[in-house]
Amino acid sequence: MTAITFNYCFDFPDNKKKRFLVELDSETFTYQSSGSVPPDWALLGISRCKCCKLDLASFDYCPIAANLSELVIAFKDTASYKSCLVSCLSSARTCSKETTVQDGLASIMGIIMATSGCPSMDILKPMARFHLPFATVEESMFRSASAYLLRQYFSHKQGENSDFFMNRIQEHYAEVELVNGGILKRINMTSELDADKNAIITLNSLAQILMMEVDENMDSLKQLFV
Repeated sequence: MTAITFNYCFDFPDNKKKRFLVELDSETFTYQSSGSVPPDWALLGISRCKCCKLDLASFDYCPIAANLSELVIAFKDTASYKSCLVSCLSSARTCSKETTVQDGLASIMGIIMATSGCPSMDILKPMARFHLPFATVEESMFRSASAYLLRQYFSHKQGENSDFFMNRIQEHYAEVELVNGGILKRINMTSELDADKNAIITLNSLAQILMMEVDENMDSLKQLFV
């Protein structure tokens, strides 16, 4: 079957361009890497996340770091605040936004990190399949909560212990934060400027905001259903 693709284009005012293609397997929705040998900072034993569930004997590389490495290398000399036109082309739609490099990178990294096979990030995988480029904080909260509750519905249908009151969602997103922190440490080993780093910080901020919203009973979304 044809892969699910998201073709990101960065067009800069000086007419320079950068392109990055994200491909997901159409059945498993896992990220399809290029197969190139990852750099040493992607080795699983380096800056390993505290929540890592992968066996060092079975995995040579952190799957997220390995899959992000080409993107990080491509943008390691790019400042986060640099303005550009970022476009995302998929089979469903084309989205464009006049924004900064870090905003575009955060959008790409969000897909790759959710679909690389890291057990701690699997909670985000369904949203990556239905990727929404340049999602606002409010859109991200709505999508995250909705995806989590739909997961509980299917768990309930299979006779599993479901969490319709979202009591365990913070545990999942606490792990997401730990992974974001671990990836940031790895990127710090190679990036000279801050675009990649700030993209990770942006993603981590979204996870933190969601956790705060859960503490407040998702009150900011409640008005949508009144």
